[in-house]
Amino acid sequence: MTTTNSTAAVAVSAAGRGTHRGTHRGPIRRIIAGSLLTGAVLAAVLPLLLFAGAPEALITGSALLGFAAGWAVLALLSTRMTSQPQRWAWVPAAALGATGVGLLATTPDDPALTAAGWVWPPLLLALAVWMGIRVRRSLAAGSGRWLLYPVVAVMATAAVGGAIETVGLASDQRSYAMPGQLYDVGGHRLHLNCTGSGGPTVVLMSGQGGFSASWARIAPAVADTTRVCAYDRAGQGWSEDAPEAQDGVAAATDLHTLLDRAGEQGPYVLVGHSIGGDHAMVYADRYPEQVAGMVLLDATNPYRATAGDVAHAGSPGPVALLPSLTRLGVGRLLPTSFWSALPEPAASQYEAFAASPRGWRNTVDDTATMPALLSQAQGLSTLGSTPLVVLTAAGPHADQVWADAQNRMAALSTNSSHRQTDAPHAGLLDEEDGAAVSVQAIDDTVQAVRTGKNLPPD
Repeated sequence: MTTTNSTAAVAVSAAGRGTHRGTHRGPIRRIIAGSLLTGAVLAAVLPLLLFAGAPEALITGSALLGFAAGWAVLALLSTRMTSQPQRWAWVPAAALGATGVGLLATTPDDPALTAAGWVWPPLLLALAVWMGIRVRRSLAAGSGRWLLYPVVAVMATAAVGGAIETVGLASDQRSYAMPGQLYDVGGHRLHLNCTGSGGPTVVLMSGQGGFSASWARIAPAVADTTRVCAYDRAGQGWSEDAPEAQDGVAAATDLHTLLDRAGEQGPYVLVGHSIGGDHAMVYADRYPEQVAGMVLLDATNPYRATAGDVAHAGSPGPVALLPSLTRLGVGRLLPTSFWSALPEPAASQYEAFAASPRGWRNTVDDTATMPALLSQAQGLSTLGSTPLVVLTAAGPHADQVWADAQNRMAALSTNSSHRQTDAPHAGLLDEEDGAAVSVQAIDDTVQAVRTGKNLPPD
């Protein structure tokens, strides 16, 4: 009888343990899934909504806070609601949360974030390895390990990618020495590289994603006949970042100060490619006495900006996440996305900048300030008889609206030439044939300024 009762008690106990495990096997998986989803959603929502358009440090910091919240939810709910408490999750929650708060509080600039790249990748890798061990020890097989292992693997991959990116940035800095000089324009320094002699001086203004190296085919050819200066707007190439994203007026003020402090003599022939053309138009509107001629190389249509466009920086949307993602080496995984037809070393310089966090940040800033820039470019209503060449490229973007805008820009001067070319938009700078057409347009404008005669026919 005693034996029978003991056997029954053991059976009931075993059944109870089985029921207990069965009860918690489902909830722990749901808690893990819910916690990971919570972290992922918050890591996306906070940067895109609460910190939309903010500097890279704030974007990264807010994303880390989102992930930290997810790990905290896992630690809290698993302890209170299951028999498999995951108290170890407080460690990544604390580590990511503290880092996120630190970034939000200090808002480090690009050099500081780059320097931090020598520290955080090994720490993150160590944390990922430790988390993988804790997952294996604290979760029974079938309790949701398979949900956490991929996340730990992603963290380890991010650490390795971050280390590769940091080493790559250091290598790029050593490999590509800066030509020209930096000049303080008031709180930040801009890069200017001038070659050649004679007048009028030609000033080259890059488009979105470009910088002074983008003119490698054009600047040397123009320097054979006159002085030519390629410069980088704030945040581009070798120039330092401005305290905040700049619209066309701020960039024009910077350029005016830069040329003055560099001792360059105007009036100038402004040459702008893509949105660089719109920047040239804003400069001409602000400083008309400093403009002797202008060449617009497939300039972005400024007339698409309407009265409803905001006059200040707008939200760049998901593209704002790209500088932070690039810190993980994403840009170096897709090198062909930034391939350039420029000659070396300019091609490698362009590719390195385009794939870097600063390159993406520059794209984010240009996207955010685009409405303001285009609206400000519309302020240029006439150039009088100032020599003006409008060069329109071929490509899918060249529809009737684009053609009408190019004609409208050509009508800004009574001494203008509107030319068509088979070269694509980017090819006006980086392809040999397209660059030759651009050089001819610049040379014709320089000669028209020198002689006071009309431009050659289209």
